[in-house]
Amino acid sequence: MKNIIINGVEIGSGKKPFIIAEMSANHNQSLERALEIVDAAAAAGASAIKLQTYTPDTMTIPGAKVIQDDKSLWNGRELYDLYKEAYTPWEWHAPLFERARAKGLIPFSTPFDESAVDFLETLNVGAYKIASFENTDWPLLKKVALSGKPIIMSTGAATLGDLEEGVGVLRANGCKDLILLKCTSSYPSTPESTNLKTIPHLREMFNCHVGLSDHTMGIGVAVAAIALGAVVIEKHFTLRRADGGVDSVFSIEPEELKSLVVESERAFQAMGNISYGVLDAEKKTTLFKRSLFVVKDIKAGECFTKENVRVIRPSDGMKPKFYESVIGKKASKDIVKGTPLTWEILF
Repeated sequence: MKNIIINGVEIGSGKKPFIIAEMSANHNQSLERALEIVDAAAAAGASAIKLQTYTPDTMTIPGAKVIQDDKSLWNGRELYDLYKEAYTPWEWHAPLFERARAKGLIPFSTPFDESAVDFLETLNVGAYKIASFENTDWPLLKKVALSGKPIIMSTGAATLGDLEEGVGVLRANGCKDLILLKCTSSYPSTPESTNLKTIPHLREMFNCHVGLSDHTMGIGVAVAAIALGAVVIEKHFTLRRADGGVDSVFSIEPEELKSLVVESERAFQAMGNISYGVLDAEKKTTLFKRSLFVVKDIKAGECFTKENVRVIRPSDGMKPKFYESVIGKKASKDIVKGTPLTWEILF
């Protein structure tokens, strides 16, 4: 499959992981803080900063639902009030995008309805993200696909059938550049519920590049995903979890984001190719492989025995696989202790 270009950055095979810092609600309704988050993401080496584009009224209506889940961070919260606290004012988008571009980040967003797509088009976004809870919203999928922009879609809370339908809608409406993100839509999620082995299966099923939208704590799960072929990693990002906020508990801080960038690139580099034999990097160290050495003085005609021949380092003598063949043979000349055993000094 071909690689994908977003604002001049190539994503996919042979390219280092594309790291998305998800601001989400971590601005805590402060534009100044939101700008600081952009700056911190750039300083940590992220590839992109992602916003969420909605209003409480484009998401739901007052009184529609109160969350009843003892395990949820938002237990007891009215959905409308939650979104009112979490949304990013639309008038902030332009200055945030401008700051991101000035810092070398790719800015883009997750639209949650068709009006958000229209708005984001005025900002010339380079790509769109579809959130897990919207991956079955066919009207939204069609609208985004018709933009012709690359699409990154999370796969959380969806059956394989849901994903087949959603991807079908995207492709039928013009989406040619698609990245699916393995995602577990719980906040925070656990490593046990992440199921990273799904990543290569998703890639095979949908013939597209695959990444991870990660809601676990820390960076270990995300780094592991690289080894299974993830080309994109998305993590919620905040300045400090202690500052609070709707998503702060499962967000990473600047030092962690920097570590994620470094360690994910190391994991990518370590993947390499299928390789056997002595690597160039190993040639000097083959000295430390074992070989056959004479460990006691031997007279000409004397037999090699387990007492006067041993397998030791370095590798200057015959390979250890010849040990049994050598035992019982006779020396062709006097041999002093410490001599590497070679065919020439056998009788």
